[in-house]
Amino acid sequence: MSGRITILCDNTVGPVSGTMGEHGFAALVERGDEALLFDTGQGGTLLHNAQRMHRDLHRVERVVLSHGHYDHTGGLWPLVRSCGPKEVLAHPGVFARRYVGRDTGERVSVGIPYDEEFLRGQRVRFSLSDQCREIGPGLLLTGEVPRVNPFEAGDAGLSCDEAGCHPDPIRDDQSLIIRTERGLVLLLGCCHAGVVNTIDWAREATGITDIHAVIGGTHLGFCSPRQLDETVAALRRLDVRKILGSHCTGFSAAARLAHEFPGRFHPAYVGYTLEI
Repeated sequence: MSGRITILCDNTVGPVSGTMGEHGFAALVERGDEALLFDTGQGGTLLHNAQRMHRDLHRVERVVLSHGHYDHTGGLWPLVRSCGPKEVLAHPGVFARRYVGRDTGERVSVGIPYDEEFLRGQRVRFSLSDQCREIGPGLLLTGEVPRVNPFEAGDAGLSCDEAGCHPDPIRDDQSLIIRTERGLVLLLGCCHAGVVNTIDWAREATGITDIHAVIGGTHLGFCSPRQLDETVAALRRLDVRKILGSHCTGFSAAARLAHEFPGRFHPAYVGYTLEI
C-alpha cells in the first residue's frame, strides 16, 4: 500500500510558505484512506502548519505518542479541541514525571503537559501497551525497545526526579514500523532507545532485514561522540538507504551524517514529504 509521511512539526522549516518551526516533532502518515498522526509537537505549530500544507487533521482518528515529553505531546489538547476526539496509542509510562537540567543548575519539568484524567475528560481514548503490536495493515508500533547495544547510552541529562538523582531511561520510547515493498521505513520521535537498538528490534519483530528509510529524531545531538561513531558504523553496515534526520538529531550530528552518507542523508524539516 503506497502512502506518504509529511513532517508537520520540527525545529526547522523548509520552503513551504508561512510554515513555522518549534522545538518539537510531529509527522502525518497517510496510507490509503487512513491518516495517522505520529506525535504532536509542543502545540504552537501543529494546526497552523497542517493548514498551510493543506492537510486536514479532522481525518486523523488515531494519534501515536512516541514518548511522554512535552515537545511531542503538547499539541494533543489543541488537536482534540480543534478536530474532535482521538484515540491515542502510547506506552503505559507516557505520563511519568520527568526533568532535565539547565546550564544554571535548575531542573525543569519536561513531561507531558496534561494529566491523564484531564485528557480522558476531553474524550481522548487511550490504548496503552509496552508490547510490539500491529496497529494496521503493514503498521507496527515497536513498543518498549530492548536496549542491547552498550554504546547507546542515551542522554545523561534526563531524570525521573526533580533533584536529578535518578536517571530517566525513557522506557516509554517507541517508534513506528511501516512495511513497504522496498523494505522497512522507521518513523522515530526522539529514539531515546537508540537508533541501532530500534532498527535491530524492528528487523527482529518483522523478520525483514532491509531498511529503506529511517526518518525523524535520532537524539544524536545529545549523545556522546562514541555513540555517534558507533551509530554511523552500524548504519553503514545495515545499508540503510535513506537517513532523514529531524528535531533532536542536532546540527553537528546532521553534518556528520551528511558527510558520511552523501546522497542518502537529508534533513527532514517542516514540509518534508517521504513517499512510501
